[in-house]
Amino acid sequence: MQRLILTLLASAFWFSVAAQSAPASTKTTVATPAITPSQHQAAEALLNSIYTEASFNQIIDQMLAAQLKLHPEIKPFEKEMRSFLTQYMSWSALRPDLADAYAQAFTEPELLEITRYYRSPVGQKAAAKIPALMPTGMEIGQRHVKEHLPELQKIIADKVAADEKK
Repeated sequence: MQRLILTLLASAFWFSVAAQSAPASTKTTVATPAITPSQHQAAEALLNSIYTEASFNQIIDQMLAAQLKLHPEIKPFEKEMRSFLTQYMSWSALRPDLADAYAQAFTEPELLEITRYYRSPVGQKAAAKIPALMPTGMEIGQRHVKEHLPELQKIIADKVAADEKK
């Protein structure tokens, strides 16, 4: 039971890491310029060009499927995990914070230009295809780590041995 709880906690951590859209934290001690109402509107327009509730549901489904594949022992909790993710990682739950993040990252003219791209046919195709490519990217990353895990284990073992000699 303790192993199952640890697996669930690890899965929750993984979901939070996977959900981050930018490497930098939104909490910073550096003063950031105020977001103007028109800049926030431009960020919302961009996000509405890229994402939909359905696309976020697809991402949630993909993340949950990946976790269930990695940790089949959490299958009995799939319904609860899906409910939790839908509540806290849905488009409606994340949109306001995402708009703020995009408005902080891009100027209003940049947001408008990016929005024009995503409203173009190739931009719409990119917005539709990229979420479907996410699990492929995750699988590739997992495969690379798995293939090179002995190398990491040796590096860690060598460091532990070197530290013990000190």
